[in-house]
Order: sequence, then structure tokens, then C-alpha cells
Amino acid sequence: MPDIQQLEDFVSQVRRDIVRQVHKVNSGHPGGSLGCAEFFTALYQEVMDHNSDFNMDGNGEDLFFLSNGHISPVFYSVLARSGYFPVEELNTFRLIDSRLQGHPTTHEGLPGVRIASGSLGQGMSVAIGAALSKKLNKDNHLVYSLHGDGELQEGQNWEAIMYAAGNKVDNLISTIDLNGQQIDGSTENVLPLGNLKAKFEAFGWDVLEIEEGNNMSAVLEGLAEAKSRTGKGKPVCILMTTVMGHGVDFMMHTHKWHGVAPNDEQLENALSQNKETLGDY
Repeated sequence: MPDIQQLEDFVSQVRRDIVRQVHKVNSGHPGGSLGCAEFFTALYQEVMDHNSDFNMDGNGEDLFFLSNGHISPVFYSVLARSGYFPVEELNTFRLIDSRLQGHPTTHEGLPGVRIASGSLGQGMSVAIGAALSKKLNKDNHLVYSLHGDGELQEGQNWEAIMYAAGNKVDNLISTIDLNGQQIDGSTENVLPLGNLKAKFEAFGWDVLEIEEGNNMSAVLEGLAEAKSRTGKGKPVCILMTTVMGHGVDFMMHTHKWHGVAPNDEQLENALSQNKETLGDY
């Protein structure tokens, strides 16, 4: 059985890492990163069969692709604290010549990063390709991907969603982060997404929902359920409801912290709400 308290302590440290990275360079995307801390922690600390001794081909292990690459602070924190690269390297976030660019890239060779992402709408296509590759190689491991809700306003997603179902890519689990916010406002005000469950099902996916995406037990249960539905002829979609900025009260429930860094006082406030559990860098 997973140690929920240990995982929650890990999440608390990840949230400290997120706000510190963004504050140091006065640049980055804290809101969505904070909202997905439970998801990344569950995935890398408990759910995925993965190897921190990174190799790009990914044979014999589960793979993860981040499509909404602007939430790189949470991705980098969890990769570092899962052993992919030194935690101290988080100090280089968004600096010139750093391997930790604002949107993940591959030419710097950062372990754990398999695609350049941040041009929204493309991660689904890449994840499908990786999943099909595993089938061709008779590798029974799974492919996971994460996407923003506002990102689904990009048309390429829907071509990929249609393709995955039509080709029975049933070793793929794609999670949609439903925080209801994007850079210019709420998704409802910018471009309503409608009934995503009905849409994915109409496109031929198996869909499940995690209604409390900031509850570690709920995230673990949802991911376990998703795994149990793979291999049955349909790709699997998780619709995960989260709160943007979760864990830092003044950043929650608003698009205003999508891409804004905290000042010195705000940083101390944010850190005070999340305890240091693994050691800051």
C-alpha cells in the first residue's frame, strides 16, 4: 500500500520547488504547476514503472509525455527528486544555457525529457506514436500523457484523439488537467470546451473522471483504475479536476497566476504554506 503521508510530504516539497524556481528568475508558470503536483508525484513516485537511469528509447519501461510544457517547474522538480538529475540543478531554471528551459527541450539532454513541448496541442500525437512503437516492439509497458484543458482548443488534439481510437491504441492513458483556467481567463469565457466526457466517448475513448485531482488518494485510485482499463481495445482518458495554484491560497482559483512570478513577500507567504520535507536546494 502506498504511504499517503509520505507522498503528501513529497508534494509539499515540490510546491516549494515550484515557487522558488519561478521567483528566482521572475518568470515562469506557477499556477498550473501547483495544481498538478499530486498528479506528477503519484505518477513518478508510485504508479509508473520507470528508470531514472535515463535512455531516450524507453524500451522496457513506462513513458510520460508532458504536452502543456509551460508547467515545466513541477515536471523538473519531480524529475530531480525522483533521481533523474541533481536537485541543485533546479537553481538554473530558465537561465541562459541551462538544461531547464521554460518549456522543456531535448537538445540540452535533460534526463527525463523526451520531447520539446510548449507548442500546445502536439503532445497527444507524440504519445500515440510512442504507444504504437511499444506495440510494434511487443513492449507491454504503458504510455502516459498530460494535457491542459485550454490546450484542447487546439485542433490537432482532435485529429490525434480520433486516430488513437481508430487504431485501438489501448496502451495509452491521457490525462486532461481540468482547472478551468488559461492565460486570458477561464476556459468557459475564452472558448467553452463543452462536455469533454461525451466528446471523448463519442470519439471512441474509455473515459474516467478524477473529481478531486488535488487529493492524493483520489489521484492514485484514478490512475489505478485507468491502468486496469488498458489493453481492452480503447485508449483511456482521465478527466482530472484540479485547482490552479493549489497549495498557495492567494494563487488559487484564478488565471492571474498562470504565468506570473511571486515577489519576495509572496514567496515567503507561499513557502510558509508548504513545509520543507526533503531539503531545499
